[in-house]
Amino acid sequence: MAGFLFATSLAMSDRIPPAPENRYRDDHAQLLSDSYYAVTGRKLIDCAREALGETLYFAPFALVSHDTAEDPVFNYANKMALDLFEMSWEQFTSLPSRKSAEQPLREERARLLAAVNAQGFIDNYTGIRIASTGRRFFIEHATVWNLAIDGTALGQAAMFRSWRPVTE
Repeated sequence: MAGFLFATSLAMSDRIPPAPENRYRDDHAQLLSDSYYAVTGRKLIDCAREALGETLYFAPFALVSHDTAEDPVFNYANKMALDLFEMSWEQFTSLPSRKSAEQPLREERARLLAAVNAQGFIDNYTGIRIASTGRRFFIEHATVWNLAIDGTALGQAAMFRSWRPVTE
């Protein structure tokens, strides 16, 4: 039951942007961190528990997550990811996550997410994404994992430290 209550409170707060007043979405930061550790055995970031939300929001890597809707919608992005995708919080958290990839690459992305569902996480993913301005970029060495509490699926997340422009 605790997982259901937490999931419900997350769903209601998904649209609230990270800010000092909500400790930079500390609720979601804890879900990201705990789920990452549960499936990989590694820490997402090393910091004091009370600083987790702020530390992840301003981390030197991109961090995103989406919900469990039939057509999942992003529900979190840290500052690095918002800058990389060239979107505001409001724009990003209104975007179906499939639209972060160009149309021809969405089938590849769907296969990736199915593999994550089956295995719990994958490491070392590389793929092309697109910013709101149409700028294309490779994400490299991404880890993608399932978000869950007490076995209740709450979505998926991705973290990547490197990216580069797509040059033709």
